[in-house]
Amino acid sequence: MRFPAHLEVGSLIRLAETNGGSAVVLSKGEPDAGTLLLVTMHRGEGATLYERMPQLDGTRSFVATKAENRENPREFSEYLDRRRDQDPDIWILEVDIADAERFIELLPK
Repeated sequence: MRFPAHLEVGSLIRLAETNGGSAVVLSKGEPDAGTLLLVTMHRGEGATLYERMPQLDGTRSFVATKAENRENPREFSEYLDRRRDQDPDIWILEVDIADAERFIELLPK
């Protein structure tokens, strides 16, 4: 069973805050069934995009699918814009946190 997207986003924001980070919604999608993308960074740098992907064991884990190119950071934001244009139901949540990999490990599978 899947939680409605707006509830999941709210819980991820609280999880980020309780772990010393902050989170902001970059794109608000369909409240119940929208796809969720996570952009993690630390102090506004080193953005990485995580998407939920089906695993062989039947779980759906967040997997890093794109990293910001420091020489061309605009390309990363343009990619997010294209994803938003392709899927108007998509949620994009930006999480600024010291240890992004640890944060992703805290997420339910």
